[in-house]
Amino acid sequence: MSKEFSHIDQDKPAMVDVGQKAETQRTAIAVSHVQLPDDMAEHIHDGEIRTLKGPVFHTAIIAGIQGAKRTFELIPLCHQLNLNKVGVDINLKDGLLVEIICEARCSGKTGVEMEALTGASVAALTIYDMCKAFSHNIVIKETRLLSKTGGKSDFKG
Repeated sequence: MSKEFSHIDQDKPAMVDVGQKAETQRTAIAVSHVQLPDDMAEHIHDGEIRTLKGPVFHTAIIAGIQGAKRTFELIPLCHQLNLNKVGVDINLKDGLLVEIICEARCSGKTGVEMEALTGASVAALTIYDMCKAFSHNIVIKETRLLSKTGGKSDFKG
């Protein structure tokens, strides 16, 4: 059985018709990593970076939630979903590696992978934006799907 792209209809882009699909509980968890430069260590106090724009990680959490909620406006052909939950956790790991975990949930006919990925990405971009005045040596290293449930198949990466 060969796989086919789902967003193509008679050689033209199309939004996938999910009208006949059953609603199921769907979850997705994505991660994004941001590597901060070593010289930023002096600006981290109690696990947070504070700038004139405000607390970086707290602001990034809110931005990630907003990003997930607006995914359908950012990614062409994404369905607008009525999200039941979006959660963003940010942890500072050894070596100034920031780990962002975004979980999205809905009861729906299509998955929430793009919402989780967008939430993690927007949180990472917010960290970059809020810290770039100090250094442009910030690297957004990786954004990927960790897991998804609901729908035709589950995934654990």
